[in-house]
Amino acid sequence: MRVTERDELILTEIDRWIACGSRHIRFLAGFSGQRATDRRLKILIEAEYIERRKFLYGVPYIYFLTAKGKSLIHVGTGKEKIKIEQITHDRTVLDTAIYFMQKKGLSLQSVTTEKQLHQLDGFGIRKHRPDFIFTKDELTYCVEVELTKKSKNRLLNIIKDNFMEYDIQIWVVPNYQTGILQVLNDSKRYYDNIKIYSLQKITDYMNKLK
Repeated sequence: MRVTERDELILTEIDRWIACGSRHIRFLAGFSGQRATDRRLKILIEAEYIERRKFLYGVPYIYFLTAKGKSLIHVGTGKEKIKIEQITHDRTVLDTAIYFMQKKGLSLQSVTTEKQLHQLDGFGIRKHRPDFIFTKDELTYCVEVELTKKSKNRLLNIIKDNFMEYDIQIWVVPNYQTGILQVLNDSKRYYDNIKIYSLQKITDYMNKLK
């Protein structure tokens, strides 16, 4: 097959988000519709640049790079390791990223993923990083998607670090995670850069994009 610029874009986006659903690739790569997206993904699978697997019941197929795909865009040759326990969270992060890209008119270049942030930290350095960050109007926003409970102390440390490092920290939280919401709302008294989004708002918006 002849590899196009869009093909390289698809592979690059899958790599930096680790794994993507076909709906995510549609928006990240600028396809006009889902059918065209799926046709191109099928060609990339047949050429062995990407793989498609269903890991969890009720969760759509996940696309990830093969060693051949990684080699093509020069990001190593090891096969991507998919953490099954992270799939739901990672898909929600991608939904959230596309939401903000659409709502704030962000380019792909203005968004940096958690994987990229860890790469920038360098080998051997492992500390908490937001799910992604983006820049808009000379401000840097960090985005944290919290689906499961964390200890209060861990949350407070992350909030403090985000306050020191970023202009705005956005937290996307399900309405049922009342403990997380309580900590965030209490922290607003001390940190004035916290913004809270209901996960339902993101989900409703993405469902309308279908």
